[in-house]
Amino acid sequence: MPGITILGSGRHVPGRPILNDELSKVMDTSDEWIRPRSGIAQRHYAAEGEGVSDLALPAAERAIERAGIAKEEIDYVIFCTMTPEHAFPGSGALLGAKLGIPGVPALDVRQQCAAMPFSMQLADGLVASGAARTVLLVGAEAHAGFMPWPWDVLMGETDRRPTAEEWDFASRHRGTAVLFGDGAGALVLRKSEVEGHGLIGAINHSDGRGADQIWVPGGMFTQRHYWNASIDSHVPTMKGKELFKSAVTLLPRVVRELCSKHGVPLEQVDWFVAHQANDRINASVRQNLGIPEDKVPSNIARYGNTSAGTIPILFDELSREGKVKKGELLCFLALGAGLNWGAALMRL
Repeated sequence: MPGITILGSGRHVPGRPILNDELSKVMDTSDEWIRPRSGIAQRHYAAEGEGVSDLALPAAERAIERAGIAKEEIDYVIFCTMTPEHAFPGSGALLGAKLGIPGVPALDVRQQCAAMPFSMQLADGLVASGAARTVLLVGAEAHAGFMPWPWDVLMGETDRRPTAEEWDFASRHRGTAVLFGDGAGALVLRKSEVEGHGLIGAINHSDGRGADQIWVPGGMFTQRHYWNASIDSHVPTMKGKELFKSAVTLLPRVVRELCSKHGVPLEQVDWFVAHQANDRINASVRQNLGIPEDKVPSNIARYGNTSAGTIPILFDELSREGKVKKGELLCFLALGAGLNWGAALMRL
């Protein structure tokens, strides 16, 4: 039985790009420090008051237009984000309302950077069970909310310099803050009409023993007042060396596991569409698997890590540039906080 395939894709990033050297106005960093460690040259940030459903709206509209369907044909929304507008409600219902499709079920998924392989498996199950025919899958992030710097200085809204306290606070968190950017990607999914095409399979894993490798210490409902208001609580805490080791070990393993399960030699995969967390991670994964560099596209230099948005944004770029073609075999792979990681095989 054919699995789900991608009918159309869209992407959206907010505002102007913020270059690496611009961050040196608010903390101790530079392009020479950031680029070799991550591959990132710039990123975009959501404006004050702009949430992930706002970012997702134009991406979804572009995906629907490219799919050549009416928005009323969407009968399920899967919304992936780790930076929702609210603790509750989720952002999926907000997007549905903004799209003008009230009443369509909207499911919010919290697998962070690993959202896409999990959600593709979920969407395929919804379609196979008859619960849905056409699924809108969205990944969107507004990381600006946990950035540690004075925004008025960074955005050039003032001539003042950061205070010593602001500078020290931002510099203390530079290892994570420089990595993230904001944006949204959307995919319209429907069962393939070609036997043997569509989603071939997905394998996903979770292991909470690695939860402290990257997490946000604030906002815990284990506390009577759930939001910890300490100065550092809203900024992600990352054990960089441990997280790097997890990614370069677990991602090649799950790709091999998936390809072996479905009898697909690695060399038959046309594209490895990987989460864009760090160019060094993806280079190590590629080398471990023995994959040619031109099969592992990268756009992290332009966007930074947009978490759940990275894979659909990258796919949309590849699609609109005419690089990915019908009949080609794609492997989507990602690891994120949780720890969660997985891979999905799809023949377009």
